[in-house]
Amino acid sequence: MGVIDLLLSLSIPAVIIIHLLVAPYTKVEESFNIQATHDILVYGTPTQNIYEKLSTQYDHFDFPGAVPRTFVGPIFLAGIGQPIIALVGFQHAQLVVRGILGLINAAALLVFKSNVEKAFGKPTARWYALLQATQFHVMFYASRTLPNMFAFPLTTVALAQLIPRDGKRPAAAYKLAIANLTMAAAIFRSELAILLATSTLYGLLVPHISIQRAAPAFLVFFAFSLLVTVPVDSYFWQKPLWPELWGFYYNAVLGSSSAWGVSPWHYYFTSALPKILTNPLSTLALIPLAATHPATRRPARALLVPALSFVAIYSAQPHKEARFVFYAAPPLTAAAALGANYIFARRAKSAPMALASLVVAASVALSLAASAAMLAASALNYPGGEALAELRGMVSPDLRAAAVHTDVLACMTGVTLFGQHAHPPNEAPAADQALLLFDKTEDEAALANPVFWERFDYVLAEDPARVVGVSGGSWETVGVVEGFAGVEVRRPGAGEEKDEDEDEVRVLGRGALVRRVREEVRKRTGGWWVGPRMVPRVYVLRRMREGEARRTVTA
Repeated sequence: MGVIDLLLSLSIPAVIIIHLLVAPYTKVEESFNIQATHDILVYGTPTQNIYEKLSTQYDHFDFPGAVPRTFVGPIFLAGIGQPIIALVGFQHAQLVVRGILGLINAAALLVFKSNVEKAFGKPTARWYALLQATQFHVMFYASRTLPNMFAFPLTTVALAQLIPRDGKRPAAAYKLAIANLTMAAAIFRSELAILLATSTLYGLLVPHISIQRAAPAFLVFFAFSLLVTVPVDSYFWQKPLWPELWGFYYNAVLGSSSAWGVSPWHYYFTSALPKILTNPLSTLALIPLAATHPATRRPARALLVPALSFVAIYSAQPHKEARFVFYAAPPLTAAAALGANYIFARRAKSAPMALASLVVAASVALSLAASAAMLAASALNYPGGEALAELRGMVSPDLRAAAVHTDVLACMTGVTLFGQHAHPPNEAPAADQALLLFDKTEDEAALANPVFWERFDYVLAEDPARVVGVSGGSWETVGVVEGFAGVEVRRPGAGEEKDEDEDEVRVLGRGALVRRVREEVRKRTGGWWVGPRMVPRVYVLRRMREGEARRTVTA
């Protein structure tokens, strides 16, 4: 492997890790898997008094979510992460387990790149790496503990096996693809049964595989998947359970997922896929070129038909999110790479081709810039995680123990068990750390009771006025963490837009950094600023004891 190819290959895991480090916190969609991984690491798997220990220690008994999810992914992350965490310290545990998932997905993408190179040559593989690494969504979500991203390495390796070489694909490779897709569907995401069906049907029609070879592969790995997920998840949920069957019933049969919103049938094609691919030339020119030109039409068809058929069928589901079709990104990107390589290889043959090559190269640079901007904006969207990190630095170790209430918004935007515990909860904190005791009560009746608030030293709250009004106590607003609320343009002469009483509250975390950058930029541009608009999201409140003076620092 040459230096260029090595650097392009390394760019994929490098970009994933950069996204992880810039945006280290998580959101509510990732909550189950990150909390489950924490609980397995900390509490292990009891063999005696199982129900009592699981129900009192594990988070999913208090916050089960809309449907039960599998513990197979968290077990895998905890098993690999445990020795690494022992070396680097528990305070880094969340980064470790997310980094493991991100690198697994990076490895799957590199397997896909390798198969692209074997099938279409090194130049096309280089274009694939460039287009893939400069996409935002797949790189950003690769380390996020969504069920989709546990399924993603299986689907990516599966689709890599479907890439034809010389127009052919060995039956053994198809059987491996069927095995991976079957496990992905049965264990992690039931809708991947559609991708399994479209991929197998394409292989039967071409034909690359016969039903006599496909059926045994499916049956064996379907049985294997059930033998993995049903015992594991029945143990952790303490009832007979196949999570993905339950999820399929809840989402597809009952249609309950529509409660989270309904999108038009064309959403995936007109909005989600163009966003996922990031580079507008991919959808507007490169993929259409690869799909229609005689030189690339046949290999492009093998990449596009199974993936786009999956997206088309899945579009019948009313509730749609971009992450539900991430699996289509690698084959669509490979098809775009075929188109890009066709143009670039002919750049010396004519002026139009030379110009087109420059446009394609420029589009990659612009996609990288756009992805960097989206990463910067997305990193400002986790006020709960930032507020928790700021709080940990505020609490004096002299206090030894502090009771903290975190409200719904804080929990949805970054507060996790890993963030709550800089050390395992069954171990004493370091001498220079206070012990933080957390409460995440959501019951409205309890929150409306003034007595409820008497036991807390700190509160992370979206609405501080409500806390003060209900508790009747004396609270100091120590600071506020702001969150991203779009892009703003400020012209010369325009003053700072202040919310009521904003001057009395210290802005914490990245919101303070954005303010400093904005001030510096406006000094250098004569007053102009184009950048993120920040608004207050999570306030840090501290109970003031009798006779204590306020310590609030203004922004």
